[in-house]
Amino acid sequence: MTFPNDETGQVLAEMQAAGIDLTIMHKVVFFQLFEQEEQAKAMLSHLAEHAPEMVVELVPDEMPNVWDVNCTVNMMPSYEAIVAQEAEFEQLAAKFKGYNDGWGIEA
Repeated sequence: MTFPNDETGQVLAEMQAAGIDLTIMHKVVFFQLFEQEEQAKAMLSHLAEHAPEMVVELVPDEMPNVWDVNCTVNMMPSYEAIVAQEAEFEQLAAKFKGYNDGWGIEA
């Protein structure tokens, strides 16, 4: 399987090379960052109401005054699915004055 030459494609290629089966369902975590805890909590509340099946966690970031909202989606991590999900989270996080900061697979 080949992937486009960008950051998402590179990460997927590295996962595939490491032996991760990308043709099965995985818990994929998408990271949203916020400068204010209240903004992060607002997104958390929104997701609890509109996507109750999604596992969502609010944690302080390693950087001071930054809050992470980690959103876990059970999905097959194809390039197209990852890019589409990131775009959705980017739009949603922006509504609460945050931004999408990448993704990873729970190991």
